Amino acid sequence: MEEKGTYNTIAQISTAEFKDRGSKFIAFAFPIETADDFKQQLQVIKKDHPKAVHHCFAYRIGTDGNNFRSSDDGEPSGSAGKPILGQIDSKGITNTAIIVIRYWGGTLLGVPGLINAYKNAAAMALQVTPIIEKQVELKYSIEFDYTQMNDVMMILKQFNCNVISNEMQLFCMIKAGVPKNRTDDVLYRLNELQNVSVKKIN
Repeated sequence: MEEKGTYNTIAQISTAEFKDRGSKFIAFAFPIETADDFKQQLQVIKKDHPKAVHHCFAYRIGTDGNNFRSSDDGEPSGSAGKPILGQIDSKGITNTAIIVIRYWGGTLLGVPGLINAYKNAAAMALQVTPIIEKQVELKYSIEFDYTQMNDVMMILKQFNCNVISNEMQLFCMIKAGVPKNRTDDVLYRLNELQNVSVKKIN
């Protein structure tokens, strides 16, 4: 994937259900920013569905194409995680995770049946949530005297920066996501201000 200023992801959490010969496959698709976001969601779903026999998943994060994971969670190798990841990739989206849980229905589906079930459940979950375009953001912390609040906020607004957190004391600190393709402009403008320090954060 080439580095672009934007990426596509899903707008919100969605769920869908697929049944085959008594087995029930429930897919949960949700937007994530980090692997930790994913782990938290997985814990929630495991807690909500303790009787599910498998919690298979796949996710992709970031725009370089290298940050992804998939798991068959005890299903035959390649029968669950890969088909789920395949659905994320076929939509060209990232910062997206899908967990598909299975309630056993008493009949073996075989590997082709499983691939079909996990693929369909994942595809159905993605069909019911809108795909949106978001800006690739680099995160910065900006420290400044509170008298400069208006100047700093004006620059952030002008370049569509996303304010992540905002601490107001005598000295203020804002964490902001700066659109990647506008970073040079934003940094130049902020550095023109007196006594404003800007640091890149991960």
